[in-house]
Amino acid sequence: MSALITFKVDNLKNMNAELKSFADFLRLSGADDDDIFASKLVSCELITNVIRHGGDEAEFTGTLTGDRIIITVSAESLKGVDISRPAPDVFAESGRGLYIVKSICCELVRGDNGQVKVVIKRH
Repeated sequence: MSALITFKVDNLKNMNAELKSFADFLRLSGADDDDIFASKLVSCELITNVIRHGGDEAEFTGTLTGDRIIITVSAESLKGVDISRPAPDVFAESGRGLYIVKSICCELVRGDNGQVKVVIKRH
């Protein structure tokens, strides 16, 4: 059985309120504090990238299923743009957030429709 939450973020100011609702959703679904922290960090990095680089509304979906948390972030304006390419290392000037995302997630997939999907293995 899986649980699902979706929302849209159109600016960074309302992102924190939406991520709080995601954290509450995870907590109510049985996720522990480490999983919630990792999920919020990854979500924040991906949503910020969409808004900063696409100037668009980020569409978010979070799914909790068994031992995995699946996060998908997409935007219409980013179709065909690779927003999932991480920096070569943590000290790089740009792409550091995606480097962090890649180090937390067990899977990172870019779709052709301006979408990035990541999978976090639960503790």
